[in-house]
Amino acid sequence: MAPVLVMGEALVDEFHDGAVAGGAPFNVARSLAALGVPVSFVSRIGADDAAGHLVLDSAARFGLSVDGIQRDAAHATGRVSVHEGEGGSHSFQIHADAAWDHLAPPAAVDAGLIYFGSLMQRHAVSRAALRAALKRARVPRLLDLNLRPGTDKPDLAAESLMLADRVKINEDELERLLAWLEPTLPALMARFALQELLVTRGAAGYALYGESGQLLAAGDGVAQPDFVDSVGAGDGFTAMLLAGYALRRDRAATLHLANRYAAMICGVRGPLPDDSAALRPWREALHALPAED
Repeated sequence: MAPVLVMGEALVDEFHDGAVAGGAPFNVARSLAALGVPVSFVSRIGADDAAGHLVLDSAARFGLSVDGIQRDAAHATGRVSVHEGEGGSHSFQIHADAAWDHLAPPAAVDAGLIYFGSLMQRHAVSRAALRAALKRARVPRLLDLNLRPGTDKPDLAAESLMLADRVKINEDELERLLAWLEPTLPALMARFALQELLVTRGAAGYALYGESGQLLAAGDGVAQPDFVDSVGAGDGFTAMLLAGYALRRDRAATLHLANRYAAMICGVRGPLPDDSAALRPWREALHALPAED
């Protein structure tokens, strides 16, 4: 099976009580590796800084190959200052001119699926690297549209949507797309020839829409009695969905499992458990899902 190619930022999220490795693409790639799905991760970190070592150590713990992680002698590993609010909410300060802003195109592109986001496109260099890779691989592409400061622009959103077959966004991001680009979901899907659009709704669950804007599937949120924070929950959902696509598992069963997996992430500090062994039951559940029709 060809791997899932994940391109984008690897960084450290700096909480008040310490730093943890993060970045949506890195979260997705680590989950995929731990779930037993072949994955190729392409990113860029500082040549020899503490944050970069944290990224590499975390990749090793989750069984993720670091062969595609480039080293940059001129730019430091990315950093995000996480500011915690009430009820588990967070705001983010994403520091500028990080190593992942200067990503070089991968030497080879071998993929059955491609995952990419919008944050990695804030700089012209990494944006060009992504587009070069996409041109070389005519395979399904999933866009994780994270509208963070610096990439929350209508033109970049439109350009990103044009590159994608499938899209994952949250409720707030969908409202912004409809205000910026098209007034209705069917019109948005048609304009960008999207096959699927997944909307995550936090505690309210998820909804999956088809190419005509029709509702394909929906699920209520899964309660997390030991809620810690929501960091990485959406990335966990995306990773499990990608895993289902890659392994050709039943879509409804995959969505149900992804919903539960995201709730589990809300019960740990940061985007993933400290111990990758905690993901073993999820790996077994994924591989036990029925095949798609």
